[in-house]
Amino acid sequence: MRSLVFVLLIGAAFATEDDKIVGGYECTPYSQPHTVSLNSGYHFCGGSLVSNNWVVSAAHCYKSRVEVRLGEHNIRVNEGTEQFISSSRVIRHPNYSSYNIDNDIMLIKLSKPATLNQYVKPVALPTSCASAGTMCKVAGWGNTMSSTADKNKLQCLDIPILSDRDCDNSYPGQITDAMFCAGYLEGGKDSCQGDSGGPVVCNGQLQGVVSWGYGCAERDHPGVYAKVTFSTTITFHHLLSTCCPNCIDTDLHFPGVHLQRLAGAHHGQLLSYPRTQVQSHGPPSPAPVALNITSIKTI
Repeated sequence: MRSLVFVLLIGAAFATEDDKIVGGYECTPYSQPHTVSLNSGYHFCGGSLVSNNWVVSAAHCYKSRVEVRLGEHNIRVNEGTEQFISSSRVIRHPNYSSYNIDNDIMLIKLSKPATLNQYVKPVALPTSCASAGTMCKVAGWGNTMSSTADKNKLQCLDIPILSDRDCDNSYPGQITDAMFCAGYLEGGKDSCQGDSGGPVVCNGQLQGVVSWGYGCAERDHPGVYAKVTFSTTITFHHLLSTCCPNCIDTDLHFPGVHLQRLAGAHHGQLLSYPRTQVQSHGPPSPAPVALNITSIKTI
């Protein structure tokens, strides 16, 4: 049994390299202005602009330095809308596990602020988790597995969030509270993983990051996504800025997000927000707590 589980987890790890959108369609040009391409001489992952200084992607996409390409539609053509900005910091979630792809979230600090316009706009962070059945849009530049679709042009796919039961049944013992499934159990349409690190946007809010899956658009194996809850991204930033000031600056601001200092936490600083803003697809998320600073690792 242990060998079988190990093989399955290795399969999950390899699946993160399989960057394809299957059964989708070409996005209306510049209709996803938050979607970015991560480039290191070639496109290797996607990401989401969440402010003029910050991008959210997947931790398994980590490289120490990347070029973030914004305002793209056809990544092979100079369309005059692009902004190429290098990273100044690339920071994985402190609890990311490459073993089971848990907490597959990464923050990228841009070396200079992006110029916001009709081609480059941040996406909103979620104020609550989307419920099962909610339709979401995934976008990426991965292999379409189609003879007609052009993978160099941004591809879109509309998929529903699946229930916890369907997700657990598809991947027994492998889904954590930081993950959710979306797609079609009958197969045929999947992000798989197009692209890894790319956005899952539901009702205008960034609910997920393309993370992993088995195969590509296979029956009973939907895509698995890292949750981008209010607590995940903001607490991640807050803890780093509090406990590791050299890791990350404190200039990450989002509309409607309030960081409040509270007595009794580490150095009197703790993230505070309404409990109703933290709703998981599984058991209710606990209230935020001050973590031991030894868990924070400088990348």
